[in-house]
Amino acid sequence: MKPFRKNVAIAIDGGGIRGVIITRALMHLEEALSLPVHHIFRLTAGTSTGSIISAGIANGMTAQEMFQLYVDVGPDVFHKTLRSYLWPLTRYRYSNKPFTAALKAHFGDRLMGDFWNDKPATDVVITTYDLKENRDRFIKPWKPEYKDWPVYKAVLASSSVPTYFPVVDGRYVDGGVGSYANPCYLAAYEAQFYLGWDPAETTLISLGTGRGPYSFDPRKANRLWAWQWLSPVLDAFLQSAADQQVHLVNSLFSQLDFRRFQVNLAQPIGMDDVSMIPRLTVYGDELGRMILNDQIDSAQAISPTRVDTSGKGL
Repeated sequence: MKPFRKNVAIAIDGGGIRGVIITRALMHLEEALSLPVHHIFRLTAGTSTGSIISAGIANGMTAQEMFQLYVDVGPDVFHKTLRSYLWPLTRYRYSNKPFTAALKAHFGDRLMGDFWNDKPATDVVITTYDLKENRDRFIKPWKPEYKDWPVYKAVLASSSVPTYFPVVDGRYVDGGVGSYANPCYLAAYEAQFYLGWDPAETTLISLGTGRGPYSFDPRKANRLWAWQWLSPVLDAFLQSAADQQVHLVNSLFSQLDFRRFQVNLAQPIGMDDVSMIPRLTVYGDELGRMILNDQIDSAQAISPTRVDTSGKGL
């Protein structure tokens, strides 16, 4: 693995229980550098499950502690009840009470502004979507409007996936509803234009929670009913949006030491499928090895094409 630069940031995708992959991979990074992740990253950005990990890093949790949190609490958060079995006859699948209780137990009374007042300070960018104002919100510890937000509320707002959990305060839902399920562009922008970090002295690590298999059979495309299009279209939208953020960072922050890592899943794994935690752990070990070997994601390997406008050819 190439050494990190002076300033190091991390951006973590959404994905529910697939956050197991990230925490397990970060355990490998901690072991390799002999440092807890809190001592590595001074800027963390996360969406949905990524917000849990980003806030956890800023709060001083080790990767091992966060991994154990997913293993221990995941089955309670995604506990199957009559409500979940009756969905979509119910408005959402899971109560957020176990999730809220777990967040309060680990973050206590911490406010977002506390991260900015810590020594050393950590900048944290947590995404959520505001249904009332119909826009993305970026919850940060140095912004006056968010500094008094409880950390657990910010994470809960970012993680409240529609149909899975109830809406927070009647207006806030999962940050992935917008364009930032992969928040790497937000992290790059935050580092340069808000923190004033020189891109030539900055490393940004971007971690995905697994790319689903390409299992769609094009021969059956014209045989699908309307409701059968929902899954492939949603998957395509989410993956395309995530890859778009990677291309934006590559194109607009060329001096940045940007490294995007992603694992390919052999089978679809739902964001609430806690039965797959052992398999997700294996994927996490794979992602950890990719980080240590600088095996970047194929989406980052695509170079921007220079357009010839002279008429003479390149």
